Amino acid sequence: MEVDRVASDSENVAVDENALKKQVADGAGDAATSHTEKLRRKHKKYARSNSKEGPSPVTTPLPKYRSWKNSRRPRNGHGRGLPKKGGAGGKGVWGAPGSELLEEYVEDANDPNYDSEAITNGDVEFKQVIIEADPEEIVRKSEPVILEYFEHGDTNAAAEDFLEFVTSMRSHLVCETIIEIALEHKPSHCEMASVLISDLYGRVFSAKDIGYAFERLLDKLPDLTLDTPDAAVLLSNFIARCVADDCLPPKFVQTQALLDLNPPARQAIHRAETLLSMKQGLVRLDNIWGVGGGIRPVKSLIRQIQLLLKEYLTSGDLAEAMRCVRELEVPHFHHELVYETVLLAVEAINTSVEEQLCTFLAELSRCVIVTPDQMDRGFLRVLEDMSDIVLDVPLAYIMLDRFVERCTARFRLSDHVLARMPTRGRKRFVSEGDGGVIKDHALKLRE
Repeated sequence: MEVDRVASDSENVAVDENALKKQVADGAGDAATSHTEKLRRKHKKYARSNSKEGPSPVTTPLPKYRSWKNSRRPRNGHGRGLPKKGGAGGKGVWGAPGSELLEEYVEDANDPNYDSEAITNGDVEFKQVIIEADPEEIVRKSEPVILEYFEHGDTNAAAEDFLEFVTSMRSHLVCETIIEIALEHKPSHCEMASVLISDLYGRVFSAKDIGYAFERLLDKLPDLTLDTPDAAVLLSNFIARCVADDCLPPKFVQTQALLDLNPPARQAIHRAETLLSMKQGLVRLDNIWGVGGGIRPVKSLIRQIQLLLKEYLTSGDLAEAMRCVRELEVPHFHHELVYETVLLAVEAINTSVEEQLCTFLAELSRCVIVTPDQMDRGFLRVLEDMSDIVLDVPLAYIMLDRFVERCTARFRLSDHVLARMPTRGRKRFVSEGDGGVIKDHALKLRE
């Protein structure tokens, strides 16, 4: 059941001022009429209807005094219709919501529960204190962040990790740690470190912090040279790259050149000046660490591999050749290195060249620079292209057979490669005009 209480706004809100004045002038009026009116109002009932039956068409408005009974709006007709005193006035009202927070509570010193050392007395002042972390702790927390960055290469993630524990007073330690760790890694990691410093500039540290970090590194350069012999060259590359990236002012290099520095630091500053003074030096400094292995074009890699092999055959420096192979940083492309080595041995038709190249492959296998899978793929590629190679080198099958035998004696080739080796054709060991003398199967090749 629901009660339909519909009252006309014109009857409940608007008040006829003329009627009120006339009522005051006439007095209480006729007693009989007033009594009859009270009886009529007393027996008036509200219309009720069942909710299932639908709304009742008969609506009886509420009397004026009932609609004004619980209203807090002003009776004088002025205002916006809001409650008086913001809802804080009237009997039994505690005040506007939140008004208790505005009251000031003053403790009495004569109160038995008064505590002279309480923080609510008003004589205690609080100041924000930022605890500076120890330099050792910042370096210890920075190392895993940097090593993780070398894996994923996301500078934003690294910056968020640094901001969790680095303050403005110790931010130079982050730049210093990045460079120290990069000195012990590959050139590709040095390139990533330069990119990280450029992205953290203005976010984690400033140009002043970077300059102070390089000053500390120049002072420690003699100790860094003990672990990294090329530390002076690498540090000069970092200084020049930071100047090219607008992270460090060029005045820094000029200022350091006038100071009395240790010999390695003087060498690094002099080399940085040379790099910056080159023609179009700032443009060339973008590739000062070289192009990453996987980014370089295939033709460029093949050209570098061919130059590497020719330089090795000329100098015979096996250690330098191993270093150049590592600097290529293309472990997925080492099968091309094996392919070019075997092809060069087949085309040389020279025993000394074969021995030198066999030693080169044996050293690659011994140091695990080239994996057994890459070694086998290189040999299989040569076997697949033998039909084209033999057109340029008629003795290609014989040279390949002799080179594989030489390599098998130095290191292990898989059985799959040996099974794919082409078999020799029919050879005449006995000639009709030689009197039955068995020929030597080894060819007389020029040494």
